[in-house]
Amino acid sequence: MVALTERGLRDFDWQTAVLAILISFFGVWQIHNAVPSENYWSKQIFGIVIAFIAFVVVAFTDYRRLIDAAPIFYAFGLLLLFLVLTPLGVEINGQKAWVRLPLVGQFQPSEFVKIPTVLMLAKYFGARKSAVLTLREALVGGAIFAGPLALIMLEPDAGQAITYFPILAAMFFLSGIKIRYVIIGTVLAAVMVPTAYIVGVKTGKIKRYQQERILAIIDPDKVDPRGYGYHTIQSVITVGKGGISGIKGDPETSQSVLKFLPEPQTDFIFAVTAENTGFIGCVSLLLAYALLLSRMIASARQASDRAGMLVIMSVVCGLAFQIFMNIGMALGFLPVIGVPLPLMSAGLSAILSTFIAIGFVVSVRMRRFVN
Repeated sequence: MVALTERGLRDFDWQTAVLAILISFFGVWQIHNAVPSENYWSKQIFGIVIAFIAFVVVAFTDYRRLIDAAPIFYAFGLLLLFLVLTPLGVEINGQKAWVRLPLVGQFQPSEFVKIPTVLMLAKYFGARKSAVLTLREALVGGAIFAGPLALIMLEPDAGQAITYFPILAAMFFLSGIKIRYVIIGTVLAAVMVPTAYIVGVKTGKIKRYQQERILAIIDPDKVDPRGYGYHTIQSVITVGKGGISGIKGDPETSQSVLKFLPEPQTDFIFAVTAENTGFIGCVSLLLAYALLLSRMIASARQASDRAGMLVIMSVVCGLAFQIFMNIGMALGFLPVIGVPLPLMSAGLSAILSTFIAIGFVVSVRMRRFVN
């Protein structure tokens, strides 16, 4: 662990830390705008404080030691996901994706298990010597990835499961996967996804509300605006209401305050941002995200080893994908699947796991001159 010396503080990535903190407190403001009568915003501040402490601990810890311990973290992560399926699992809004443990309380393991999954994949692919990924190596990486994915799908939580795929894609791409494997995988996905959907509908595995949410995007005119199309329609109305500069937190005209917009503090926090700060606020938020991600990419280029580079780029791809998915849900061109907006959406599990992931990025950057 790097001591908090003058050199350690000098090498610390203050730009990444400041950007993450600014975005998260901008999120607190929007959470307050979304539900001013609730205490979500104060809980989020508490979560940010805890998350920042974890961020600093991870940043000042040698990431290579943590990667060496990846099998232990990975096994523990699988255990947590398994506990969700036991009586310790907690069901919220019809979904059993949380677990309640003594002294710890309630949290969502699928958010945290992304980190040991990234570390395990980085440990495996980072130790490779060849420039091109072999079929055997791809299959082993796929097996590592399949462990947590299978347990998450048993909950089932398709929204969280989808957010894992950019991690594997980044690992494969940066490990030199052959183009023919990409083509084969694309063709298989093009065939299997529609097939799985049809089978899921006929067998009842894909629930009616899930079908309606997809239909709300494909053909919104056929969806009941007071039923399953309600979320998407109200989100689009909320976004449009903000105009150029927003309503500036006026509770008398706010869609979220007046209870028209469901889950405004989590799934639709971007719609709340658009309503209260308008086009200007949304562009500013996207610019902050772009600066944060570009800084991380720069850190990946300076990483002293392949494993560190893989960790950073997996975090970058995961965050970028979640930003795209959440904003797509808010704007109505993607189905509502419960993907949080990084550093913005309310939730201790999400904010803590995101800050820990960013802590790994800073840890790699701080050791860019170490062999």
